[in-house]
Amino acid sequence: MGKGFLTGNYNADSKFSAGDIRNILPRFAPDALEANQALVELLKETAEQKNATPAQIALAWLLAQKPWIVPIPGTRKLNRLEENLSALYVELTTEDIRMIDAAASKIKLMGARYTEAMERMTGL
Repeated sequence: MGKGFLTGNYNADSKFSAGDIRNILPRFAPDALEANQALVELLKETAEQKNATPAQIALAWLLAQKPWIVPIPGTRKLNRLEENLSALYVELTTEDIRMIDAAASKIKLMGARYTEAMERMTGL
């Protein structure tokens, strides 16, 4: 879920422990977290309406795009795996998808997913 970005658990005041890769990722810089909060709020609002989590809404939205799109979220925690799998049961209507698409199209995300050095090393 974007290294936790789409879970709604982080904001501009979030601090990560020493050695946490998010300390060097542009998307987790305080200014980027603050600017990108609009996307997280969109997911949170939709999640409240659907009795789901922001991560489940993000996954349900991806699943609703095309039948051949298969999100592969990574996790090391059983409860997150169960949460992610439960996204299969979140029903987004055509109107829900249109609303998410329209709102998301107005949000300009700040901060790359990875640093340029990491992209060059890994070919991401």
